[in-house]
Amino acid sequence: MLLTNFSGLSNECGTDEAGRGCLAGPVTAASIILPEDFTLELVNDSKQLSEKIRERLKPLIEENAISFSVTHIYNEEIDEINILNAAMKAMQECILKMSVIPNYIIVDGNRSLNAKLGLKSKHGKNFTKKEIELLKSIPNTSIAKGDSKYLSIAAASILAKTYRDVYMNKIHEEFPMYNWKKNKGYPTKEHREAIRKYGPTKYHRMTFRLLPEQLSLDL
Repeated sequence: MLLTNFSGLSNECGTDEAGRGCLAGPVTAASIILPEDFTLELVNDSKQLSEKIRERLKPLIEENAISFSVTHIYNEEIDEINILNAAMKAMQECILKMSVIPNYIIVDGNRSLNAKLGLKSKHGKNFTKKEIELLKSIPNTSIAKGDSKYLSIAAASILAKTYRDVYMNKIHEEFPMYNWKKNKGYPTKEHREAIRKYGPTKYHRMTFRLLPEQLSLDL
């Protein structure tokens, strides 16, 4: 059974991201504050759940949340500031968008929420001084494999994954030959073969290795 609280404080927020290892599309983060008595069967790390179960849980999580938010960081900004910084920035933006200010934040992974805080970019949001101070004022702890340990992080992982999947399904209609509806932009054999055959799109992350070293890509 997943734990409901880490800090002992009310309005504790969990946050997580999805899509960090993809070759195309955004990295997507979600943050959520759940009621202290929240229970929902099957909530777990999104990677351990089927797409069907994630889709079933998504509206139930949203209906019961005290507050939640979701943020996409798109491929242009990922290429500009790198994927690790983009994933962290996506979670930071989620906190700023929440209707309730958390008293504490737990983050999936091993990096502090405030790592590279206030990083400037041409393609995305630049934080104001007030926003930076707000993020600094909220204590946070990073928890390795937190999405399989804490309910709020697991719920955030489900929201991040489902919202990103919706985006990938949408752009699949524009470029169906990459089959993003199935692979969601991850480096599957089918996806890489399509890149080799058709080249990269405007949604691909150009700083990523789109093809294995033994294959060439004419740009």
